[in-house]
Amino acid sequence: MNNFLKSQKEVENLLELYQLASTENNKDVIDECEKNLSLLLSEAKLTEAKCFLSNENDSFDSYLEIHAGAGGTESQDWASMLRRMYMKWADKKNYKLEIISEHRGEEAGLKSSTIKICGSYVYGWLKSESGIHRLVRISPFDSGARRHTSFASVWVYPVVDDSIKIDIQEKDLRIDTYRSSGAGGQHVNTTDSAVRITHLPTGTIAQCQDEKSQHKNKAKAMTVLRSRILEAERVKKNKERAQDRKIQVGSGDRSERIRTYNYPQGRVTDHRISLTLYKLEQILKGEALDEIINALRADNNAKRLSSIE
Repeated sequence: MNNFLKSQKEVENLLELYQLASTENNKDVIDECEKNLSLLLSEAKLTEAKCFLSNENDSFDSYLEIHAGAGGTESQDWASMLRRMYMKWADKKNYKLEIISEHRGEEAGLKSSTIKICGSYVYGWLKSESGIHRLVRISPFDSGARRHTSFASVWVYPVVDDSIKIDIQEKDLRIDTYRSSGAGGQHVNTTDSAVRITHLPTGTIAQCQDEKSQHKNKAKAMTVLRSRILEAERVKKNKERAQDRKIQVGSGDRSERIRTYNYPQGRVTDHRISLTLYKLEQILKGEALDEIINALRADNNAKRLSSIE
């Protein structure tokens, strides 16, 4: 409310100044007023968005995990393209990025990768990206230039705050070490410093390989594990609520096909809200991804509000 009142006062002041400048035909002041009004409008839209990012964990940093589907090199290349899209999106917002783990394909692309994105309301913005992403294109790996369909799964979950208590017993963990196979320079490949932790009761797995130290990798993997267990519980609860409310945009389940990227037609379709944009290149560069994210958020907010009425 304070932000609203402040913006309202600034708009009133700018309108008074604009009217005075118009009377005096002062073009410089008029241009400055229009510029400031445009900035205020952008700030108001951001404030409006944050008002609806008030769910539990929305303000948290986020892990984003990508797995190539069946299809070998085709799907692995698609997984790499998706990671690049999200990293470009995050970079444009000046978010901090960290690659936690990656497993590269034999020929190209990625079998899997986990990145950590830190910034304001990252999880709130990205949580709707969880699900199956499908790519349709003429394969660059097919000498016959045939059309291929590739799949990759994305899972977004919040970085758990240390104040949130999750009961994980030591006896319920299996900890494996192995030699790193990802990026990071030769130093990560000389010892079994990479760590994989399995939570036996749930089958949840977390791994980290970006540090030289096995102890540091273990600590990071434990943080990822806690976050994954918390998010799995959230998804479970959301599914239960959705059976009654039936208003949410997707369940956040990675097994749900949410979006198709069609190269021959240059379009991207989000199946949850039947939104189609002919901006495939811009979306894959992270430039127009917000158009989809904002449309999903607006649709979900409208359904939430209608359920209250």
